Amino acid sequence: MVDLDGATVLVTGGAGFIGSHIVDRLVDTADVRVLDHFVTGDPEDVPDVATVIEGSITDDHTLERAIDGVDVVFHKAAQTNFARSMEEPRRSHATNVDGTLAVLDAAREEDARSVVASSAAAYGPPERIPIRESDQLSPTSPYGIEKLSVDHYARTYASIYDQDVVALRYFNVYGRQGVAGDYASVIAAFLDQIRDGDPITIHGDGTQIRDFVHVDDVVDANLLAAETAAVGEAYNIGTGSPTTINELAKICKQVTDSDVEIVHDETRQGDIEHSQADISKAYSELGYEPTVSLEEGLSRLVSERT
Repeated sequence: MVDLDGATVLVTGGAGFIGSHIVDRLVDTADVRVLDHFVTGDPEDVPDVATVIEGSITDDHTLERAIDGVDVVFHKAAQTNFARSMEEPRRSHATNVDGTLAVLDAAREEDARSVVASSAAAYGPPERIPIRESDQLSPTSPYGIEKLSVDHYARTYASIYDQDVVALRYFNVYGRQGVAGDYASVIAAFLDQIRDGDPITIHGDGTQIRDFVHVDDVVDANLLAAETAAVGEAYNIGTGSPTTINELAKICKQVTDSDVEIVHDETRQGDIEHSQADISKAYSELGYEPTVSLEEGLSRLVSERT
């Protein structure tokens, strides 16, 4: 087990959405390093007290310098754009799979624990709802395949090298700075439409189910994974509470005190109908318990965007 207090920690992608929130949480109690190439991340989102190393996880020299002497690696650097994975699958694979393999290998040399970002995209269309970690993994996109590979590598490194690795399968993460996960971007789209006075546009009939989890809860899950004895496993990180897109639109109107119209458009091609996490494994083995309701999280987001 690892004690994060006083530990030396590396956050890859530490200027990005989830990574920067982990950095914010740890800088007061740990020696935090950030490795980021700042193509999508913003240097302004990194606290001055963190040590910044600019570069890519795919550059061996830079990665070796960043990881030297660390106790824990929170690996959040990734190509998260679903459309880009479709347009440039080889480039996306190089970042998400080859980059993760490089991080795992470097962490193995340092005997450092790794907490790796996986995704619900690895499941593909679910067999049942809620989704359990033991359910079929059948991704239907390059991004989903990449995240499945990352997930497998993480658990295999734990098995064959006796390395402390935990994989977290994120569902639809939202909060300050951005969103992560298929369909989480609908929150930003709805809020933008409300701000501009446009109708909220829902693709399809709005009965699609998603599991929206606030980034603060995701950070909690990462810190728990860094200190758990239950390594070599993958865990669903969501809320376990289903929300239809129709319900989401109504909550967005409620927290913004808006009277804009809700309209429906054509269904998006390839859209997964329902996605909801079973978080009982994360609860029992990590002690993970989300605390931010969707109403509270959206209210925070609205205040942060104004």
